Amino acid sequence: MIDTLDATDHRILAGLQRDCAAPLDAVSETVGLSRNACWRRIKRLEDAGVIRARVALLDPAQLGLGLMVLMAVRTRHHTADWAARFARALETLPEVTAAWRTSGEVDYMLQARVRDMPAYDALYKRLIAQVELEDVSASFVMEELKSTTALPL
Repeated sequence: MIDTLDATDHRILAGLQRDCAAPLDAVSETVGLSRNACWRRIKRLEDAGVIRARVALLDPAQLGLGLMVLMAVRTRHHTADWAARFARALETLPEVTAAWRTSGEVDYMLQARVRDMPAYDALYKRLIAQVELEDVSASFVMEELKSTTALPL
């Protein structure tokens, strides 16, 4: 972990959030550093875990995964063993793109990308076959108003 990030670090991170494939020369020019100084900062940010990965963001609709599902999961089990089994089950379900343990009436929220309703039903059946759940309710996204991976810097 890095104790402090300066304005230059923030500019580097903002640029990489926009386009992680930008050439190092372009990033260094944008932030006003030499190529080597910029590379050292990026390497330091990677080594510290601030930059976790550099990825390509794919268009789900272009890949036939146009239905986003938000799944609210409740359980009666709150043991470490159950939680570990649930986490392992999620790892076997590539359609689940995000999962959070939450406070309130819902224990977990899952985000999934599937082709259509039959594909969601198959995902649901595979999930409940792996781990006992009290309730799973789903909401289907009708319109995506905002979706970003960029963090506010």
